[in-house]
Amino acid sequence: MEFGFSMNAFRQRTLTEGVEAIAAAGYDGVEILLDDPHLLPGTADGDDLERARTLLDDCGIEVSNCNAFMLSAIEPSAASRAATFNRDTEAFHHPSFVELAAEDRQARVEHTKHALATAAALGADSISVPPGGPVPERMTRADALDAFVRGLREVADTAEKLGVDVLVEPEPHLLIETSEDFLDLVDRVDSPRIGCNFDAGHFYSVGEDPVELVETLEPHTPHYHLEDIPADRTHEHTQLGEGAMDIDGFLDAVEATGYDGHVTVELYPYQETAAETARTAMEYLEAHDWA
Repeated sequence: MEFGFSMNAFRQRTLTEGVEAIAAAGYDGVEILLDDPHLLPGTADGDDLERARTLLDDCGIEVSNCNAFMLSAIEPSAASRAATFNRDTEAFHHPSFVELAAEDRQARVEHTKHALATAAALGADSISVPPGGPVPERMTRADALDAFVRGLREVADTAEKLGVDVLVEPEPHLLIETSEDFLDLVDRVDSPRIGCNFDAGHFYSVGEDPVELVETLEPHTPHYHLEDIPADRTHEHTQLGEGAMDIDGFLDAVEATGYDGHVTVELYPYQETAAETARTAMEYLEAHDWA
């Protein structure tokens, strides 16, 4: 088992600055953000990708995962914003797989296809995607689930051709929140390339025990996210050791499965202190004999 750190904490820094800081902090992997200001699929050209590959090689660090979840570079249509845009959620959830406007749903699907091609060019094994999105008030949950399944089946064809996994990341307040929601979804999509980006804090925030879920979801999980969460289970990504999660128990459970991939630390709220935050998280892992 190795550890990565997510570049979504470095949105105020360049790709180069972020990768260099993460490597210097002692991580084996980096989760590349497939969005502005780093590598936007469909916009990044061959030279951009070659520079990214050279950067990774020079820093001696692997791609733990590619984050195609966050999407701030594409604005939803005016019609969708007027009818469905939920300003109580982060803007990077939109356009989602479950917008009312078909053009917005398709924009997310096309972004995901481009993300798969970008990940393949970087030699990455997977991309993570949002679990549908916030369900619009004028859409039933059943209709939202149908829309999400259609979108996933479309991107699964591309994933199967490129040999890159699409990992749905359950999250509080979005369409797919719980382990049960995910297992239901993966049965409906029925593709070997659709899996789970197991975010321990997200499951903790919806009242589940990440330690117990590891074995249940292990057959579907090629990548894990880790952060701490406050004792009241508020969905607030918190520095390791400063929340209430059983981090050692979770990592023990992951290790017990024989997992030899990356656990990526995701602390995107710490953008003003990203490099320091990455170092502090690694110090926690080292102090607990995980790294």
